[in-house]
Amino acid sequence: QVRLVESGGGLVQTGGSLRLSCAASGRTTSRSTLGWFRQAPGKGREFVAAISSNGGTTDYADSVKGRFTISRDNGKNTVYLQMNSLKPEDTAVYYCAQRGVVTMNYDYWGQGTQVTVSS
Repeated sequence: QVRLVESGGGLVQTGGSLRLSCAASGRTTSRSTLGWFRQAPGKGREFVAAISSNGGTTDYADSVKGRFTISRDNGKNTVYLQMNSLKPEDTAVYYCAQRGVVTMNYDYWGQGTQVTVSS
């Protein structure tokens, strides 16, 4: 079983920064791709960023490229999302997720953490 717990959300002004963390507990976490997704009010969940198991490959949504950085510490089973130059449109609940090593789908999800960017 995999459990994911996000932290680090909060209220920040436009142009500010936040660092989200996601602590994972699971035997397969270090071998899995980890991702961040977000869901704004009234909208569907959207991909934000992902990082491969060894951290060597990352992927970002166009809307966050150059502003957000995903990283991971496999020794701590934790994935991070450094968010800089935040905009009001970044306001959302942010979720971390772990891709299944067999299914290759994001099978495991955290409960989410709220990020609110004020204008």
